[in-house]
This record gives sequence, C-alpha cells and structure tokens, in this order.
Amino acid sequence: MKDYYTLLGVSKNASADEIKKAYRQLALKYHPDRNKGNKEAEEHFKEINEAYAVLSDQEKRHQYDMFGAEGFRQRYSQEDIFQGFDIGDVLKDFGFGNSDIFSVLFGGGGGRRKGVRYTTYTGPFGQQAPGAGGADFSDYFARSGAAPSQGRDTVTDLTITLEEAAKGAERLISLQRAGKVEKIAVKIPPGIDTGKKLRVAGKGESGPGGTRAGDLYVSVNVQKHPLFTREGADIYIDQEINFSQASLGTTIEVPTLNGIKKVKIPAGTSGNTKLRLKGEGMPHLQGRSKGDAYVRIVIKVPKKLTSKQKELVEDLAKEGL
Repeated sequence: MKDYYTLLGVSKNASADEIKKAYRQLALKYHPDRNKGNKEAEEHFKEINEAYAVLSDQEKRHQYDMFGAEGFRQRYSQEDIFQGFDIGDVLKDFGFGNSDIFSVLFGGGGGRRKGVRYTTYTGPFGQQAPGAGGADFSDYFARSGAAPSQGRDTVTDLTITLEEAAKGAERLISLQRAGKVEKIAVKIPPGIDTGKKLRVAGKGESGPGGTRAGDLYVSVNVQKHPLFTREGADIYIDQEINFSQASLGTTIEVPTLNGIKKVKIPAGTSGNTKLRLKGEGMPHLQGRSKGDAYVRIVIKVPKKLTSKQKELVEDLAKEGL
C-alpha cells in the first residue's frame, strides 16, 4: 500500500501549501488529457488525487498519521476518502470536464453524476468556463446512498503511573455518550510506554444505518516518577554515597520496581558509575523478558564540615587523597 506523502513527494511535516503545490504539479504531469491512452499515468493520477483528498483535509490527515496507511484504509472507504473533496483547483487550471474526471477517478461512463453540485469558475484570463468547476463529492455520496462502512473511531487520553505500566492494570474510562456517562474498562498491558495506543473494539461512535460501531483508541501517557527514570525497558536510579563509602566499598539498599534490593558498592567506585541489576527493569511489551535497572552512583560532597571532619580531610590531602 503506497504512502500518501511518498506519492506526493512531500515530507510528513509538509505544510498545507507545500502539499497543494506538489499535488498541482503532479496533477499537471499525469493529467489524462496529456497522457491519452497511458493507463499507468491514469492510475497515478487516481493515486495522487486520493492522496491529496486525504492530506488536504485536516481531520483525515490526522487519522492517517495516527493509524498509518493500512489502518486508515481499514476505516475509510473510497467514498469516505473523497467526501468533501473539491477538485475545482485541478479543473479550473486544466479545463478538464467533470464527467471525465469522475470517469477517471471512479470508472464507468461519462456524464454528470446525480447529486453532485456543479459551479462555474472564472479562468486565469477572466473567461467563463461553463460546466466546469468545483465538484463537492460529499453531496454526491450523501445523495447516492453511499455510507461509511462503520462508525468513526474515537480517541481519548489516559495517564497512568510507572508502576501501572510495569505491572499492568485495568482502568475505567468515563465517556460522554448521548448525554450519558459510559464507563469503559481498559486493560493496560505490562511494559506499555507513553505514546502507545490501546484499541477497544466497538467502543467508538455508533455506525450509521446499523453498521458496525467504530473503535476506541486510548492514547497512553506514563507519568514521570520521582525516583526512577525510564529509557525503553531499562530504568535508572540515582543513589548517593559518601566519599568513604566510595573509597572503601560498602553495601547499600536501593529501591526498585520490585522492592528494595541490596547492592554491593566495590571499593574505589567513582562518581557516575552505573551498576546493573539484571531483570529489575520494565517488562518488554508483549514479551516475557524484562529490561534492567541501573544504579547511578552520585558521590555526596558535604557543603559544611565540622572542625574534626575538616582536620581529617586536611590529613587525607597531605596523604595525597
């Protein structure tokens, strides 16, 4: 399945004007009137019109970016894609008749399609071009009986703790539906991270005419933790020790997601040393293994010394420490 951005030759961060400019250049290049009998050019003309119909519509572009090409086509039929798409920009520049463009995009014979609104336009040199202009596809599909294949999907946000992300949980989400509050249970799998989306089938908007309801997509945000920093499946814990502990070595207690663990500090440990606790990190999403926990050693330097401490430090300095 071809990517719409690739078809138009633009980046995913392209502005609306950049997308429009790229589309117009390609529409001119692959226009059927300029490529008579060229089936490959005709097919490419269909593809770039479909790409522009989606990327020029803010809501459809958002859905496409969210679900990707395959996921988007599972939710939008061709009729859905072209609803509200105005091909007037192409027609007014190229003088291409509406009957022809419908034939190219949807197949079948010529002639105007029932239910499509037609308008006239003034060409670049002030001439009137009857029978060509903006064709609003939404009116055509609404009157011809074509309908979306299912209800629209719904997206909502959910914030969870790092502990919930580590162990998994079940949360209730409250949504307003037809003036009532509906509570929906959402299962959170262990290992989930910020930006991941959970799908709850059939909990989106109701489908028109008894068709299937859309899905609910829950966008997850994992709160920052006061002790742990997460990087993928690994977690990091900063642990302070003093100079004597770092020099002589010691054993300390360190909090992890699985409780307190004893960690041996080797003699001569320097600041910012990382000690690995294997398997004490986050679960890998949809996997059986876990990441690791890393204890980052921070050597604590006192801001104030007692007279005795100062004397001892000075003696150490004399000894080259």
